[in-house]
Amino acid sequence: MTAKTRNRLLAMVIALATALGLVAVTSGEAAARIGGTQVGLQQFWVNGCGMPKVKVRAWKRPGNYKTVIMLDGMRAQYDYSGWEINTNIQEMVRSGINVVEPIGGPASFYTDWVAPSNFNHQRYRYRWNCVITRTLIRGLDRRGFRVGRGKHKKYAIMGLSMGGNAALSIAAQNRRTFDRAGSLSGYNFLSAPGMRTMIRLAMLDVDPKPWNVDSMWPFFGPQWFQNDPMWNIGNMHGMKVFVGSGNGLFGKYNALPNVFDDLFKGSTLEFLAYVQAKAFEANAAIQGLPVMTYDAVGTHAWGYWQDMVWNAKARGFFR
Repeated sequence: MTAKTRNRLLAMVIALATALGLVAVTSGEAAARIGGTQVGLQQFWVNGCGMPKVKVRAWKRPGNYKTVIMLDGMRAQYDYSGWEINTNIQEMVRSGINVVEPIGGPASFYTDWVAPSNFNHQRYRYRWNCVITRTLIRGLDRRGFRVGRGKHKKYAIMGLSMGGNAALSIAAQNRRTFDRAGSLSGYNFLSAPGMRTMIRLAMLDVDPKPWNVDSMWPFFGPQWFQNDPMWNIGNMHGMKVFVGSGNGLFGKYNALPNVFDDLFKGSTLEFLAYVQAKAFEANAAIQGLPVMTYDAVGTHAWGYWQDMVWNAKARGFFR
């Protein structure tokens, strides 16, 4: 395809999307907010359970009534959490919620892998479930992040994309530590037909690429069910559950500069998350589990995830 042809194709896509009202004419990208709120900011490291030490950035204020651990997505970085880079959710510290952001773990699914990824010569085995449920919690407890009263003196946990399904499963399997969990555009039916292949393909395109999904969970291994929120619904009764997703259509945070990524990646990923969210919600209803839901017109993008967190707070999810 020549440059001229590509330009014409881009113009046609933009024109069509604009005509359908799918593309905003001003940028909807969330601006980087590093160095934003400094209220109660702490930075520390916790033991990596055999991995290198894990950096944690957290915001805490005396008198706050809940602490939430926020898990990142597939392309997590090692300097800052995507939540801090792309959203303003740290501002919740000003209105009752302590915010904790463990950093790192691209393509990890926040689980304990069976082996290091041999495709990209990983030097150690991921042990993120161990970090989240043991060393991070111990570090937070020592610093006074476990707040609340009586039986409610537990943590909340939320995540986006791979961090969303991980948040639900981790909370369901660690009820002494967590009493509420949220999945934002997560994959809440990991054992569904075709999902193993889709996750495999997605992990080949994450830096440092490619990651071998079989080093995480073997193709026929029980881990696909153990880490699947759908198979953990029975352990969620009595826990607050929040599930948010977009429908894959362009909304207020989709803009012209990102139209190709949004169309060919963001829309596809979010529609898959939407279908999985609806399947999870239906099964939860059958099993008598109340779920707080949030449906958006939008794609797999930070602006929508930021809105979901604030919506959960406004509706009393953290209370």
